[in-house]
Amino acid sequence: MRKLIIVLPIALLLLTACNKSKVETLERQLREKDKQITQLEDQLEHLQFTNSSLLDRMSDLSVVNKEGAASIRESLENINQQYAFIEDLTTKIQQKDSLNLALVMNLKRSLSDINDDDVKVEVRGGKVHVSISDRLLFRSGSHRVTEEAETVLGKVAMVLNDHRDLDVMVEGHTDDVPIGNSCIKDNWDLSVKRATAVVRILEEEHYVAPERLIAAGRSEFLPIAENSSSGGRSLNRRTEIVITPRLDQFFELLEAPELAN
Repeated sequence: MRKLIIVLPIALLLLTACNKSKVETLERQLREKDKQITQLEDQLEHLQFTNSSLLDRMSDLSVVNKEGAASIRESLENINQQYAFIEDLTTKIQQKDSLNLALVMNLKRSLSDINDDDVKVEVRGGKVHVSISDRLLFRSGSHRVTEEAETVLGKVAMVLNDHRDLDVMVEGHTDDVPIGNSCIKDNWDLSVKRATAVVRILEEEHYVAPERLIAAGRSEFLPIAENSSSGGRSLNRRTEIVITPRLDQFFELLEAPELAN
């Protein structure tokens, strides 16, 4: 019985020590778990921050890409408009050149029986020029059109009336020999009167629309030869019928398209 009494406290001490050890082990494991939880929470917070940053960067990149795409699209539209404008302008210039060629051919065919020294047809500066010598059109110092010249003007008018969308400028030119009498003040006056006389023939006798006609005097200041010889002065005394596109149509050709902002 006494032995039993002695053994029992020892057993209780051993049991208490064992339980204490288990508690300490559990407490240590719990602390480690808490530490792991804290680490995991820190990692989660870092991952959330990183994810938010990435989302913000992706959002910024999306905006940049949209703005860049819009800018590129706008630039391409402007390039396409410019290309279309240049292509259209080239086409119209080719059409004008073709029209000039057709005009020259028609005029030369119509005037084939006229002496080449008296009438010349050519393209200069993108315009068709019909140059008629004054010895065919007028008597010396006069601004009255000869009967022979009226026939020539009639043939020119037939071609002009086939192309009603073209303007016609009639230019009077003289040599540098001064002139002055009771009817003609000077070479300016003579060149203008001669141009006006031709315009009246085209309008009144051959029905060229007057709104298409322009009368201009150039006097002696646009010579095509030297005035030092009689032959040169003869060449300079001329009347030129200059056939041009309508000015409003010409300026329309030069109008660039409105570009995108």
